[in-house]
Amino acid sequence: MKVAIFSTCVVDLLFPNVGQAMVEVLERIGCETSLPTNQVCCGQPTYNSGYHKESNKVFYNEIDALLSTDADYIVGPAGSCVAMLRQYPHILKDNPDYSKKAQELADKSYEFSQFVYNILGVVDAGAQLDAVATYHRSCHMTRLLGEKTAPFALLDNVKDLKMVPLPHLENCCGFGGTFSVKEPEISKQMVDEKVDSIISTGARVLISADASCLMNIGGRFSRRNENIKIMHIAEVLNHNVDASRIRYKNQPTTV
Repeated sequence: MKVAIFSTCVVDLLFPNVGQAMVEVLERIGCETSLPTNQVCCGQPTYNSGYHKESNKVFYNEIDALLSTDADYIVGPAGSCVAMLRQYPHILKDNPDYSKKAQELADKSYEFSQFVYNILGVVDAGAQLDAVATYHRSCHMTRLLGEKTAPFALLDNVKDLKMVPLPHLENCCGFGGTFSVKEPEISKQMVDEKVDSIISTGARVLISADASCLMNIGGRFSRRNENIKIMHIAEVLNHNVDASRIRYKNQPTTV
């Protein structure tokens, strides 16, 4: 199975280790990966800021770049960015040159954990992490992609990992892309509430499937001198892996 990597800006520029972990997990499971070099940004920041027409060139570039390979699927490490790709067909529905391309792209684009669990059918990636952790569920992945199951199902099978439920799981971390820049005081209050909820769990590791959320919450940890580690789910699933433990849906557990 051929997979094109949708790297996303935040991962590409700030968390390259997440992209590396994602590729290693996918290749271990048997995927052949490629990285389209002309991709830049999905256009979400400018589009959500009201620059709709100006964002079209960014959309066109991303579509052409991600469809430049013969990949069966396109996989990204951020639910928020993948959700933007899924919006292309609606945004470009009247564009004679890009409406069909936009639909083709959207139909085969998936967030990393969503792809591993729902498409590849993996329930245990063979990872091991001796830690107490909690999971932050990002807004766009939950509300736009509609994915609420995959990350939890995969984390439940990480050996030695104790997951603690996060109170007020539905609450936003306050990042919201440009929202945190336009409304910094409100954003600060929201992330403080999120940090307080995380601290209340006693977890020493915060896991999420969106690097932008981890960047925001991790930054607040640092400013408040909280000693809590942030990890992307790809990093967790790539930690101390025993490939013999990789298990798929409907495959019996071996003892």
